[in-house]
Amino acid sequence: MKEVGKNFMELRFASKSENEAFARIAVASFVSQLDPTVEELTDIKTVVSEAVTNAVIHGYEEKGDGTIYVRSEIEGKRISITISDQGVGIADVNMARQPLYTSKPELERSGMGFTIMENFMDEVLIHSKPGHGTTVHMVKHLKSRHQTMAN
Repeated sequence: MKEVGKNFMELRFASKSENEAFARIAVASFVSQLDPTVEELTDIKTVVSEAVTNAVIHGYEEKGDGTIYVRSEIEGKRISITISDQGVGIADVNMARQPLYTSKPELERSGMGFTIMENFMDEVLIHSKPGHGTTVHMVKHLKSRHQTMAN
């Protein structure tokens, strides 16, 4: 499949918690070509970390036997990041999006993953089907470094 006009990268890796840092750094490195602010880069690393951690803990229930897929695209100053799994899925996405909701209270999870993603990104779409996995698609529009420094 030929991608015309888009700069993109794709990763796939085992659903192991130790791979979360790899995903976070890989996406941050890819986005760095746009010279984002430190705050923008921190936001992107945080949301990738949250989404990958959700896939490991909730999607595959920490069994490490699944695959997590990450795709990032750059179009101008627009960054899109899609993180998906083929795990257990989410029965009620609206409930899962509520601050402090967690399906694993025994793990002392904060239940803030989707809330953090929604606060740090311009757009967050979540598609999930029980038994078929979850896809989280996030978009951030970067500001120009020159605009940020002038303000």
